[in-house]
Amino acid sequence: MASNDDDQVIAMRGICTRFGSHVVHEDLDLEVRRGEVFAIVGGSGSGKTVLMREMLMLHAPSAGSVRVLGNDLAALDDEQALALRRRWGVMFQRGGLFSALTVRENVGLPLRETSTLDDALIDGIAEWKLSLTGLPPDTGLKFPGELSGGMLKRASLARAIALDPELLFLDEPTSGLDPASSAGVDELIRRMHALYGLTIVLITHDLDLMWQVCDRVAVIGERRVLAIGSMQELSQHAHPIVRGYFDDPRARNARNRAQA
Repeated sequence: MASNDDDQVIAMRGICTRFGSHVVHEDLDLEVRRGEVFAIVGGSGSGKTVLMREMLMLHAPSAGSVRVLGNDLAALDDEQALALRRRWGVMFQRGGLFSALTVRENVGLPLRETSTLDDALIDGIAEWKLSLTGLPPDTGLKFPGELSGGMLKRASLARAIALDPELLFLDEPTSGLDPASSAGVDELIRRMHALYGLTIVLITHDLDLMWQVCDRVAVIGERRVLAIGSMQELSQHAHPIVRGYFDDPRARNARNRAQA
């Protein structure tokens, strides 16, 4: 059932994405509803990252329309595009923090670029955002290279929420982490969602994250959205690519942990 326009934070219609003769998406439709945690999953080369880049105005589709927070991305001028970007936050897969800046300076950078707040206030806000992610108080004085993988993910999330966004994009938030760190990031995403009421869009291969955190999951394959729904709904789907998220032992273990 389609949602009302007021409930659509992202609406993609008739998306075609081509790189030369290579077709990544063809007549793809997808929508993200306000306030949900929404995952995009699919095999390597299915176009998950390209799809997120199109939502972020980092790549224009070859055909079709993308609307984000009520704005037709193709119709925006530079000033309108900048204003829209300030309404979302992005956590990149490899952190995306500047190695020459301290963690506190990295988190405060969006505020320095978009506000007239003084440095002391920005530093205080950055430290507060870091504390929200569960990092120790002295983390802000360290450099990104001094952090563990799990700490780096949390610091990246702190920067992503620096401007109090309405919409949060997370690219593989648990990739490369050990199980304990992954579980910590899962819990952090749940907490950020509850605290801010954010709409969260994420790309992931993490089955525990899909089962325990996501409201809906879109499975991308064969150049389109093969299926979309809750993990419980998708578990009844017959398509072999969708079934792959449920039929092997690892998938069954993730489902059992979610339902325990």
